[in-house]
Amino acid sequence: MAIKKNNFEEQLNELQEIVNKLESGNVPLEDALSEFQAGVKLSRELEKKLNDAEQTVAKLVDKDGSEKTLDPQNASAPEEE
Repeated sequence: MAIKKNNFEEQLNELQEIVNKLESGNVPLEDALSEFQAGVKLSRELEKKLNDAEQTVAKLVDKDGSEKTLDPQNASAPEEE
């Protein structure tokens, strides 16, 4: 399966289709390996997009313009910089 540069939701749907196909057990071994490789690649791309989005969301700007960052592991309290 060819990996296309789609938006996050389209890629996630494509990954879900691959998972469903592999879970069905009705895929020849060679095709299953190819699908699995495509799924791993998609999974890595999606993880990178999620990490990038998390870093973007983690940055907060105060009303006075000073930047604060939010620890993604402890999202309840911003850290002073």
